[in-house]
Amino acid sequence: MITASPTSRLSSPVTGWRELWRDAITDAGELLEAVGLAYRTDLLPPDDAGFPLRVPRGFAARMRRGDPADPLLLQVLPRRAEHAVVEGFTVDAVGDMASRAGHGVLHKYDGRALLIASGSCAVNCRYCFRRHFPYGEEIAAAAQWREALAHVKADPSIRELILSGGDPLSLATHKLEELTRGLADMPHVIRLRIHTRLPVVLPERIDEAFTEWLAALPLQKVVVLHANHANEFDASVDAACARLRAAGATLLNQSVLLKEVNDDADTLVALCERSFAAGVLPYYLHQLDKVAGAAHFEVSDEHALELMEVLRGRLPGYLVPKLVRELQGDPSKRPVAEFAR
Repeated sequence: MITASPTSRLSSPVTGWRELWRDAITDAGELLEAVGLAYRTDLLPPDDAGFPLRVPRGFAARMRRGDPADPLLLQVLPRRAEHAVVEGFTVDAVGDMASRAGHGVLHKYDGRALLIASGSCAVNCRYCFRRHFPYGEEIAAAAQWREALAHVKADPSIRELILSGGDPLSLATHKLEELTRGLADMPHVIRLRIHTRLPVVLPERIDEAFTEWLAALPLQKVVVLHANHANEFDASVDAACARLRAAGATLLNQSVLLKEVNDDADTLVALCERSFAAGVLPYYLHQLDKVAGAAHFEVSDEHALELMEVLRGRLPGYLVPKLVRELQGDPSKRPVAEFAR
């Protein structure tokens, strides 16, 4: 039995993002204790299903105390359902390895190449479609990005470079500078897109050194954040978003439709409104990628389409995200409405 401890804490005396990263909660029992659920050991599986828990204390502080159904907690807490073997749920849900074009380079779509910049994340989301990805073998940042940059340089059709992971902002800023110096002789690359959850779960990462690097880039800059619930935003996230916008970045938000987390219209409306209040335009609402261990998060296409109908009636068009699914071999994300025809 886990018992409450007077030393349990969500706040941290450290302020630098690297120290806050290292100070994250990595034990499920400690997380339950921190949010007032120390007695609910029945929520935990016998192990972490091969996917370790990691939650920054600042993100855990936004969870509702004493609520086992808190939507932020459900995204990160290991559950017994992760051990279920469900037909159609695989370790490579979107065909990443089939699109490998070089060391740490995925080239799925015309005009865009994606670099697996890092295998690390500040928070491990239990529905992550890359929870089984072989990061140890596929990191673009290895060897000064050499192989990844060679692929981009050799293909003048690549106009946009996408940094993904893991989370690319887990890299030190000087490592990101190393990458963009390597783009200096590639005039065909006009846009840098960064997919990151750090401004939401660890907003301290958007520090002065990072924003100076971002502002100085002679490229169009798009930062795609990932928030699934309005409660993920607070004043610290708003401030990080403001710093990104001041550095010249266009901010978009992509979410995943998750059972028990955001699969009702009121929650999605609140998310879109709160995202835009932080200066972030709703972009994609993804149907769950069918990765092994995440089947318990799945929402049916029929319910997803019903939710979108409500959103279109309650929100202006620019606040309604596109409901999409990614399928191996498709030339783009596919609107879920196409599956209902």
